[in-house]
Amino acid sequence: MTIVEIGLPKRLVEVTLDGESVRVPEGATILDACTAVGKSIPTLCYGDTLKPANACRVCMVEVEGSRTLVPSCSRKVEPGMVVRTESERTQHSRKLVLELLGSATDLSTTPHVDEWMSACGADPTRFGPPEPPSTDRDDRRPGEHEEPDGQTAATVRQPIKVDNPLYVRDYGKCILCYKCVDACGDQWQNSFAISVAGRGFDARISTEFATPLPDSACVYCGNCIEVCPTGALSFKREHDKREDGTWDESRQTQTTTVCTFCGVGCNLTLHVQDNEIVKVTSPHDSTVTHGNLCIKGRFGWQHVQNR
Repeated sequence: MTIVEIGLPKRLVEVTLDGESVRVPEGATILDACTAVGKSIPTLCYGDTLKPANACRVCMVEVEGSRTLVPSCSRKVEPGMVVRTESERTQHSRKLVLELLGSATDLSTTPHVDEWMSACGADPTRFGPPEPPSTDRDDRRPGEHEEPDGQTAATVRQPIKVDNPLYVRDYGKCILCYKCVDACGDQWQNSFAISVAGRGFDARISTEFATPLPDSACVYCGNCIEVCPTGALSFKREHDKREDGTWDESRQTQTTTVCTFCGVGCNLTLHVQDNEIVKVTSPHDSTVTHGNLCIKGRFGWQHVQNR
């Protein structure tokens, strides 16, 4: 019997995870329980500072008595629940989802995705080589679809959007997890600068009427970058260093300090490579920021660089 404490003391609920009896606090999710006992569950759309969106479907697990697989990131534990995380059914589902995502999007900067692909034997290339990048995704009308040629895999690839000096939008890496929309919207920033446009495979993250970012309601807080799981949104400095081949996280150090721009006391984590700040994040467990910052904290560090 394993007893796991998550957060404040609550009534304990006994569940079975892959044959092991576990007691977890009432209200915890299956993912919370798995993480607490050291079971690794792949997640993409899950964010520890956001409400579960249930969009990516890679964290699906099998619950005894349930007709379908359930998302572990949002399904709460129940007394007597029997969960299987590595059954043939969950592995097959995970493999297919990763293959479809990998064939349609560029997952090259998505952490851990290669391990997940290998673990479940996923092969996105079996759908064929990707089709050429599209230049008209922002202009497509909902409901209009082109007949596939049967030789290439349909993709969301499109030219990278570089319309401001702070961050880059590479929607060829976007898996529509909705995390950036939620962070920009009612869950954190309340700017509502971005949303989902289009339908079906033509759905994409966009500003209002696909206007350039400087003309939109964006306030450049960068909280969308903080929650993006695939690198579709990235710091301009990070993008430039990846392009020229000098980005190397193994040579980077992280130092957490306090922002000096105002008296709120936001925590900043400075990512430094070769004595240069290359990006700034914020600890998600900070009671002040919860991972969020404003434009000054996120991007206002150029004045300390050695130019």
